Amino acid sequence: MSKAPGTASGRRLPRRLAATAAGLAATLALGAAALPSAQAAPERHGDRPGTPGHGRVVDLQVLAVNDFHGHLEPPTGSSGRVTHEHPDGSTEQIDAGGVEYLATALREARRGERHSVTVAPGDVVGASPLLSGLFHDEPTIEAMNALGMDVVGVGNHEFDEGQDELKRLQRGGCHPVDGCYAEDRTFEGADFPILAANVVHEDTGRPLLKPYTVQKMRGVKVGFIGVTLEGTPDIVSAEGIEGLTFLDEAETINRYTKELRRKGVNAVIALVHEGGYPASPAYNADCDASGGGVSGPIVDIAARTDAGVDALVTGHTHQPYVCSLPDPEGNDRLVTSAASYGRLFTELNMEYDRRTRDVVRTSVTGTNHVVDREQPRARDLTSLIDRWKELAAPVANRPIGHVSEDITADRTVPETPLGDLIADAQLAHARTQDAATDLALMNPGGIRADLTYAASGSEGDGVVTYAEGYTVQPFTNTVNIVSLTGDQVLAVLREQVSGANADAPKILQVSDGFTYTLDLTRSGAERVVADSVRVNGEPLEAGRTYRVAVNSFLAGGGDGFATLARGTDPLVGGDDLRALEEYLLARSSAADPLDAPAADRITVVR
Repeated sequence: MSKAPGTASGRRLPRRLAATAAGLAATLALGAAALPSAQAAPERHGDRPGTPGHGRVVDLQVLAVNDFHGHLEPPTGSSGRVTHEHPDGSTEQIDAGGVEYLATALREARRGERHSVTVAPGDVVGASPLLSGLFHDEPTIEAMNALGMDVVGVGNHEFDEGQDELKRLQRGGCHPVDGCYAEDRTFEGADFPILAANVVHEDTGRPLLKPYTVQKMRGVKVGFIGVTLEGTPDIVSAEGIEGLTFLDEAETINRYTKELRRKGVNAVIALVHEGGYPASPAYNADCDASGGGVSGPIVDIAARTDAGVDALVTGHTHQPYVCSLPDPEGNDRLVTSAASYGRLFTELNMEYDRRTRDVVRTSVTGTNHVVDREQPRARDLTSLIDRWKELAAPVANRPIGHVSEDITADRTVPETPLGDLIADAQLAHARTQDAATDLALMNPGGIRADLTYAASGSEGDGVVTYAEGYTVQPFTNTVNIVSLTGDQVLAVLREQVSGANADAPKILQVSDGFTYTLDLTRSGAERVVADSVRVNGEPLEAGRTYRVAVNSFLAGGGDGFATLARGTDPLVGGDDLRALEEYLLARSSAADPLDAPAADRITVVR
């Protein structure tokens, strides 16, 4: 299962489809259009004589996309928009994303560039919508091949189906259970290296995959090192990473920066699947001029990362920023992130000095560009999507419910309508397994999209399809029931805002009948007002035993909820998506669609 925006993993996906279909179509030519950007890109000049003190200087371009999460089709609802800030301070929302538009945008950005590399710092796959997730993310890997991806760093979601499946995505071959989806087709794997420098085998210390790669472009050599967050074991299912150790990000980058330097590669860019939080949510905000800059784990990582690294391309937090942070020598260094789901891409421009074989640090600039939907679609990616949609259609288009309005999961607020709906669905399912179940708790990061009223295809407005439900809950967790004392229930609530979650609280979504007050004027665990907790209107009793429904990820202590792992008398129920489907089918129809819950179960004091 998952944690806060894009930060956690789920269980291995079981076989969802026994499919046969034709292979993918060949690549076609396409047109392209100019893109809106955060700022005007600097004029590029190609090779040119060096300035005093330098040898011959060439222009280098790095294009970056992070946290794509298999969003081949344009994401819907708030997941498919970015915030644009106007000069007067007002903002507007722009529809963005979709791999057909992303391919066009990247190809246009590369036009005329002699030295260009396209990279991604993790979570290219995992927590994916049905079109990709149903086929174990093979469609996304093929899409990345088609749009010209050169280097990918591993993220925590690359472990959603376990380390063996990650290696299959790199090397190719048919899925060990679902096969090749067509008799005449074999999955070829990624054309690009997937880097995992800080993911090593416990027994040997050897990296699971390549730690770095050197891109050679007409005499220009640039090293790329890929790392995921050291805390990955805390947010993924243990079975998928058994026997692996996750090392400190900065220490690992520093080790391989020195190794590259010994090999004569002085230009180094780190792909870091860990990130920060900018002061402004606008993709085009001036991070350094805003006064707030960026906060979060990436600040410490940047401060400890070898000054020989020329830029840090980051992700994991799904935020947009192009900021300067000091390196260990006190010099500014660019740190970037392009939100998520292919809604933005970052363009980094810099000068490479052939004499020093290094990037001129003072030349490095960056811009986040919107992947708008006004530009032409890349026809080869449209063909790729259409082929996979044909395979998925029998499963994807099945109606599972009706809604009267958007039911949203805005992670900027503690409680959301969709969070309440999912918790209610899991409580209803749990009570079919154990009628004594008292409440259900749902982690917000396990909710990957809104349920939108507008039709995503031909099903009609208000109809919820299986594909839409899958996009909301793609992890295939089970609904588990455990016994906790009242003291333990309170401890779980406190773990939302303390310990591992102190800096980035994870407010669990709660089922109907469970209420409490969250006082954000307090600090740490005291933000949960202990005497406010009620279960079906009655005060929480410290010594009483309660039956609590949670998904299997949380039941294993995921997302920092260690107390849940200590629950007793466990009972494993059915699939969490099936629970949502059953709930919608039982409580909604075309004549009587479901309204959004009020999201009034947690009283927030600010």
